[in-house]
Order: sequence, then structure tokens, then C-alpha cells
Amino acid sequence: MQIKNYRHPFLDYMYIILGTTLLALAINMFFAPLGLVTGGVTGLAIIIKTITVDLVKDGFPIYITNLVINIPLFILAIIIKGKNFGTRSLFATFYLSFALFYTQSFEPITYDMLLGSVFGGALAGVGLGLVFSAFSTTGGTDLLASIIQHFLKHHSVARIMFIADGTIITMGLFIFGVEKAMYAIVSIYISVKVIDAILEGIHFSKAAFIISEKNGMISQKIMELLDRGVTGLEGQGKFTNMSKEVLLCVVSKREIVKLKEIVRDIDLRAFVIVADVREVVGEGFIEYETSKITGEK
Repeated sequence: MQIKNYRHPFLDYMYIILGTTLLALAINMFFAPLGLVTGGVTGLAIIIKTITVDLVKDGFPIYITNLVINIPLFILAIIIKGKNFGTRSLFATFYLSFALFYTQSFEPITYDMLLGSVFGGALAGVGLGLVFSAFSTTGGTDLLASIIQHFLKHHSVARIMFIADGTIITMGLFIFGVEKAMYAIVSIYISVKVIDAILEGIHFSKAAFIISEKNGMISQKIMELLDRGVTGLEGQGKFTNMSKEVLLCVVSKREIVKLKEIVRDIDLRAFVIVADVREVVGEGFIEYETSKITGEK
């Protein structure tokens, strides 16, 4: 059994196209003209475009850099994770490069750093939120982190992404200066908040409490399709005084959309409560190094 997507697949791809187009507009109309390096492959592409101005007219195009970096990453990911890995993400990555190409002639709306960082961050956040809601990514540091995490399983994908994006932002600091790096951080903060708003989450993880007459089927499908553990808690309905099992499952903010699809697919009458979780320590989230547990060196 696979998750039923109640949106038509065509609509998901429309979300990806619209989302990548909005992200491309944010990059070409705000981030690149203002020198705001917000991390990711596109942030690295902005740096490369700037430092190659003397070698190539107007610098090396951002859309080409995005492809040159992402294609090898996808090839490596397919070798490691299989041929069916990331079909939608592959489409999103290629379409983002296409969108960066056909929006590169758009003039910047403003050269005011504050306005640019705020509205650029919001526009990028909407774009990425739409892409994520279609169960896709735009490649880049997301993809790089998943590849590295395959070999360094004691590090979470989020931690690896933080290091990769932090390195790119630090490079931008040396190229464009401290002030622009500070505005870039403002853009990142706004983008994250907008993405979270679109995905119905404002923190790294979500805790889902599920009450259903079909708890067995729901827990089995969550474990199969999301590879997340499920805990059964004892509960009692005070109206009926009958014992009930309450399922507890903690997932990432991107996975909460899939979890709700699983529950709705199995039991439309299920009662689901989603709560914010500020920090999760354990397998699949922030993991302790094995050497620290076993004492090995």
C-alpha cells in the first residue's frame, strides 16, 4: 500500500513549478542583486557569479551553476539509494534552473537591503513551502546532506545541512561583507517562518496523537511508509468510561503532511492532535554518537 495523495499528481507538479518559479524570482530580483547569500546551492551560485564577473560577462549564470552542482549529486544519490530516488526532486531541480534562466532578465524591485531581505525571504519561503508540500525538494544541500548522512549515520540530516549552509553563508560574508551577511540571516529567518506556516509547523519536529478504531493498521502503515516508531498509550474516554489506545508518533515537520494522509486514508473518523516539539533526541532525529554510548574510541 502507498500513501494516497488526495491532490492529483498534476497539481503537485504545478505546485513544484509555481514554487520553483517564485524561488527563482526571489533569487534573481532580490538575493543576487543585493548580494544576499542565504545558503544552499543557489547561494553558492550567487558567490560564483560575483567572483567570475571578470572572466565571464555578467558573471557565470546562476542557473548553469545550479545544474552543474546538482546533477552529480543526483547521480551519486541514485547510485546509493536506487533508481527510484527523488523523481520529483529531480524535476524540481531542473525546473528551478529553467526558472532561474527565464527570470534572469527581471529587474530588481528594490535596492533597499531591509526591504529586499524581508520580501525576498518571504517570496522564497512561499516558493519552498509549495515545493515541500508537494513532497519534493530542490536538491542542493538537502540532497548533499542525505548523501553524507548515508555514510555518517550518527549525524542527522539537519545537522549536516546546518554545517553546509553555514559554510556557504560564511563564504558570502567574506565576499559581500558582514552587513549583507546579517541581512541574509534576516531573509533566512523569514523564509523558514513562511515555510513552516505553509507546512503547518513552526518547529523542527511534530508530535502526533492519534485516536482511532483502526490503530493497528495506522501504526503499521506509519512504520512501513515513514520508518518512524509508534507508541501506544493507555487512555480512557470519560464520556463512555471505556479504555482507548492513543498512538503517539514524532515526525519531522515535512513528514507530518504524509502522516495525516496515512491516517485519513485508513480512517476518516480518526481524531488527530498535532503538537509542536522543540527538541527530539533519538534515532532519526538528533542522535548520540555510538562511541559516546559504548565508550569506544
